[in-house]
Amino acid sequence: MADLSTRYLGLELRNPVIASAGPLSQTRDDIVALADAGVGAVTMFSLFEEQVAREAERQIVLEESYEELFLEATSFFPNVPQGTGDAVSSYLRLVEEAASSIDVPLIASLNGASHGGWTRSAKRLQEAGASAIELNIYYVPGDLTATGQQVEQRHLDILGAVKREVSVPVAVKLSPYFSSVGAMCRHLDEAGADGLVLFNRFFQPDIDLERVEVTSGVTLSHPDDARLPRTWIAVLHEHLRASLAASSGVDQAGDVVKYILAGADVVGTTSALVRHGIPHATTLIDGLNQWLDGHQLTLAEARGMLAVPAEAHPAAYERAGYVSALEKAKTTYGSLA
Repeated sequence: MADLSTRYLGLELRNPVIASAGPLSQTRDDIVALADAGVGAVTMFSLFEEQVAREAERQIVLEESYEELFLEATSFFPNVPQGTGDAVSSYLRLVEEAASSIDVPLIASLNGASHGGWTRSAKRLQEAGASAIELNIYYVPGDLTATGQQVEQRHLDILGAVKREVSVPVAVKLSPYFSSVGAMCRHLDEAGADGLVLFNRFFQPDIDLERVEVTSGVTLSHPDDARLPRTWIAVLHEHLRASLAASSGVDQAGDVVKYILAGADVVGTTSALVRHGIPHATTLIDGLNQWLDGHQLTLAEARGMLAVPAEAHPAAYERAGYVSALEKAKTTYGSLA
């Protein structure tokens, strides 16, 4: 069997298949099951900025309730609204319990969109035992006057705020909707991101024509969803200091192999494990092993084999590929011009 050991965010992993953020990391037992299935690391579901803000509000209520009490009344407990800050405390407890129960890195996830005090929660996650922080910046600018530069700067400001709080590695999970994805990745890399996760999937609601209402549109990813992140990973490979993680469109072992060939350091999956069950992680890892053995390649040799050559001009390379694809398509479908 091939040696699948790899490095991600400076962490040593036993293989490049990791469980990405999702519903299968909400209990200690499921996190242990993911580790037992062989994944190289587990990324937890996200702690949201809004949950951190509610905990802060709860603390203010608690402190204000005590301001009116005599110091001697130590047995009195003020009536504080319940359930407002429990999510944060529960998340921290889960990090602590899970991190001590598995033998692979546990990556905590923070999800937010503003430059505020919620970023200080990263330190609490580190203290609870997280090996790294994945920063999922989910920001859809509803302000039509916001410029692209302002949107990009917000990402950099949030990354900087989190990096100041922790000593563990920080990865940034970002969207593909920047005016220049490559430049944004370079800026994040230069700002200290230890890894980039390509890409998060924005909420894209649909419309129910029978009920005439908006529906959530939340679906599991499909292998076709891997084409865009795989393209950018192939372009960015060997051009950044930061690790590159794939995060969408994995269902079978072949999807993992394609990402590795494009240059991914690790390949994350959630949808496949939700669809097929946690033991499917073992199938993905075994499939990667078998492919490498069958092609007599090491993981290091396969990684980036089909990435954009480092010496090539990326724009010209992509343009040439585009023209070639159209020429090939014309032989099948006729002229597409």
